[in-house]
Amino acid sequence: MKKAQTTHRIALLFNANKIYDREIITGIGNYLLSTRVAWDLFLEEDFRARLNGIEHWDGDGIIADFDDPAVAETLSNCDLPVVAVGSSYEDTTFYPEKVPYIATDNAKVVQLAYDHLIGAGLPRFAMYSLPENPNNRWAQEREHAFRKLLAADGLEGEIYRGLSTSALGWHEAIERLQAWLASLPKPVGVIAVTDARARQLLQACMQANIPVPEQVAIVGVDNDPLTRTLTRIPITSVIQGAEEMGRTAAHLLHRMLLGARFPGTVIRVPPVGINVLESTDHQPLASPYVMRARHFIRQYACQGIKTEQVADYVGVSRSSLEEHFRRELGRTVHQEILRHKLEHAQALLAKNEVSNAEVAIRCGFTSVQYMYAVFRRELDCTPKEFQERLRAQADSGEVPEDNTQGNTHGATVHRSSQAASTLADLVKTAQSRA
Repeated sequence: MKKAQTTHRIALLFNANKIYDREIITGIGNYLLSTRVAWDLFLEEDFRARLNGIEHWDGDGIIADFDDPAVAETLSNCDLPVVAVGSSYEDTTFYPEKVPYIATDNAKVVQLAYDHLIGAGLPRFAMYSLPENPNNRWAQEREHAFRKLLAADGLEGEIYRGLSTSALGWHEAIERLQAWLASLPKPVGVIAVTDARARQLLQACMQANIPVPEQVAIVGVDNDPLTRTLTRIPITSVIQGAEEMGRTAAHLLHRMLLGARFPGTVIRVPPVGINVLESTDHQPLASPYVMRARHFIRQYACQGIKTEQVADYVGVSRSSLEEHFRRELGRTVHQEILRHKLEHAQALLAKNEVSNAEVAIRCGFTSVQYMYAVFRRELDCTPKEFQERLRAQADSGEVPEDNTQGNTHGATVHRSSQAASTLADLVKTAQSRA
């Protein structure tokens, strides 16, 4: 009779209030679903990493977030098999000596953001980071990577850490951020160490009437869908290999439960790619009127605005604004508004989550029939045919071509040239170093 598989009790210690931690947990779950491993997982109900009593926990193994100094210290002498997950560091003494460590590759994360801004035509660069403290060592590591890239290219760039987020200090934090943004030579590309920081940048720019991305182009990190729902201008973001980190961590722990050991092994997982959205759709423009107009259109195109409202916002006559648009972009203000509506409709249709009538309403078309007419005129297909094209591309494994006019709301994901290795490759590397 076949022996029953042993069920192991595994603790996951993550403060999973961020997409990064949740994707790591998702990767762990995906590993369990794709194998016959039997684990009884312990997580706090609110996904917090509470450490009280963890040293006396009656379990078989732990996967933990070592970016949290308290977690790293508590588990430093744990007798159970432990796999650490966290940031990569140039200083190898920051890694634990006794346990394997799965790291997001900060150097490649920043490199991907930096290269994208260069490709968008930005001549100057800056970084919005976090205040220095032990919990933010990963952010300071991204600063270090940023400085190295600038030095290699013979450039200078500013790093601003700002204030920590708090209700009482929020007004002062935004005012200081606006002052820093105003001081930067423009146009400038700014790398935010997280999407949350990128959202703050965007808010500060909007309040200060600084056009994004004409004067300030913004790249975040994490590709957080929640952030996208909270901003009128979708933010370009680096997609970390967090799910791959989770899968790799689970596989190593599985091996350790069977007797393998990987003390001091460090596996760096590179980013998956970059989700290019409107916050970096930079086009050098000579006319400040066109810059301001496009900034307004990005925010309100789908709310039914007219050319007159755009001209009022910019503070010039309609005829003058039209002349600036024709000279700079070769199209009218109305065509620019319509272009944004169409791109937003394409993104909603690609998700296939709402009806065509709902798409028309959300995108500011006066009727479904008018939306169909725009699709036929501009794309030579109906909305339904557009969805069928996307499905055919997905079935054939084709990667949709980048929209050279700027995919303002759709996910144009550029895969990293150094995309995450397969699980087998990562583990093979771990074994060779163990």
